[in-house]
Amino acid sequence: MAGRVLSTEQAKQAITTLQNIINGGFTDQISQLDAQGRILSDPNVWDGPLAAQFRGSTWPETKTALDKAKTELEQLRTQLNQISTNIFTAGGGS
Repeated sequence: MAGRVLSTEQAKQAITTLQNIINGGFTDQISQLDAQGRILSDPNVWDGPLAAQFRGSTWPETKTALDKAKTELEQLRTQLNQISTNIFTAGGGS
């Protein structure tokens, strides 16, 4: 028994938009945030009680979240290629 297969123009556009956002530099922006966070984490650049708090908890937590987001975006990028192929095949490739 075959399941329903539907591929609308809206689905195709959504896939393309997602690909454009990811490929358009979103992961690069995450890398740029990481670079600036590392600079602020250097006690030779910024020091004091707030800087110590930033180095000790704020930045490590933020960096973990950024790393996870970047990894997930890379996985999504890979999946989007397969999803796109599937959608365009289901829709007749047009």
